Amino acid sequence: MKYLPINNTLFIKNRKKFTAHMQPKTLAVFNSNDIYPISADSTMPFQQHRDIFYLSGVDQEESVLVLFPDCPKEKHREILFLKETNEHIAIWEGEKLTKDTALKTSGIKTVYWLQDMEKIMFELMTQCDGVYINTNEHYRANVETETREARYINWLQRKYPAHTYLRSQPILQRLRSVKEQEEIDLIQRACNITEKGFRRVLNFVKPEVWEYEIEAEFMHEFLRNRSKGFAYTPIIASGNNANVLHYIENNQQCKAGDIILMDVAAEYANYSSDMTRMIPVSGTFTKRQKEVYNAVLRVKNEATKMLTPGTDWGKYHIEVGKLMTSELLALGLLTKADIQNEDKDWPAYKKYFMHGTSHHLGLDTHDYGILTEPMQANMVFTVEPGIYIPEEGFGIRLEDNVVIQQKGEPFNLMQNIPIEIEEIEELMSNQ
Repeated sequence: MKYLPINNTLFIKNRKKFTAHMQPKTLAVFNSNDIYPISADSTMPFQQHRDIFYLSGVDQEESVLVLFPDCPKEKHREILFLKETNEHIAIWEGEKLTKDTALKTSGIKTVYWLQDMEKIMFELMTQCDGVYINTNEHYRANVETETREARYINWLQRKYPAHTYLRSQPILQRLRSVKEQEEIDLIQRACNITEKGFRRVLNFVKPEVWEYEIEAEFMHEFLRNRSKGFAYTPIIASGNNANVLHYIENNQQCKAGDIILMDVAAEYANYSSDMTRMIPVSGTFTKRQKEVYNAVLRVKNEATKMLTPGTDWGKYHIEVGKLMTSELLALGLLTKADIQNEDKDWPAYKKYFMHGTSHHLGLDTHDYGILTEPMQANMVFTVEPGIYIPEEGFGIRLEDNVVIQQKGEPFNLMQNIPIEIEEIEELMSNQ
């Protein structure tokens, strides 16, 4: 890993929070992700399953965490099973966690090698009544690949069919959505790295540059600041490409007079940031571009103020829709007749702003959170309104990451990333 060590007190706290929600005489099991193959002997870079990382800090493949707070043997109340390391593995793949470094990373004292797991699990299963299994229940999930977690669950249920099986996800969805200060600090670091990338790009962009060259500038800055790269597939969309919400080709040349939508951000220690900024290829915005830009900025600023404890996610989006409707009327993109005749299930503003304004942010870019429950302090949200006008050849989206506060307005983790038109134009004029 490129990131600096994380104090294991974070993971100790996270485990205590999880086990406090477990039923008596139950255990919970969490698996690492697989290393996914491409072809021949090629593989995708390893990405740890966020749940086992959240609970242990372990960031390597073939790892299993077991939590059994009521276990008769105290040493088996927290167990890590790891792939056994040796000199051969160290030479060919690099050092893996030893039992000592696993303790230092996670705060878990009992560490076994993976080959001992089946035998020890048999003992544990004779002592528990139920098992928490960890399936993917995220509201955006659409998983076709069989994961290591899924294979393990299938094996466990076949071998121990008489046990009661419970769901870890309702617990994790609530716990992970409310961040500890250490987590907020890690997200802040990801945002700070993103800022460095953005400032680098402001000094780089000029007419005839290619979208992928801008992507490369971001990647350079991210890597040199201990990020392993992008928190999600970057969008560098110049001109009319900005009207494709998930444009990821990044293969077009940026023309004078166009503006570039950059939805791109760094990760740090598996925590995501999520930024969108607009910059003019020629260094200055046109009058119309400014009008639309400032309309989006006003919606973003007003929407941010609504993110307070107790806010309902669904009602929040209705209120943001009202803000956007007012701005679209002022821009001449909607008429009063459009509003009067709108379909209540697809309001008129959706023609130009068709996506949501905010989502949870954390270990996943679209992080865990139960959207039917009120917002709470220390939740981290994006705020990302946009106006997309294909007939005028451009679209604008602006996005910051904010932490809900117990009192007052949310704290903007991206407050130092330039967003006002005047500052962006001034910085680009100094290149």
